[in-house]
Amino acid sequence: MDVLIYLVPIALALGLTGLAAFLWSLRSGQYDDMDGAAVRALMDDDII
Repeated sequence: MDVLIYLVPIALALGLTGLAAFLWSLRSGQYDDMDGAAVRALMDDDII
């Protein structure tokens, strides 16, 4: 049970780090163009 003294703060720190990374990605516009990558994957750039 003594290990919980270490594991709980580590788990909280990792969770907050993940949340901070997600909020940073929202603010930097990573999720603005949801359809662009799907359309670009289907486009044929080898037009001869």
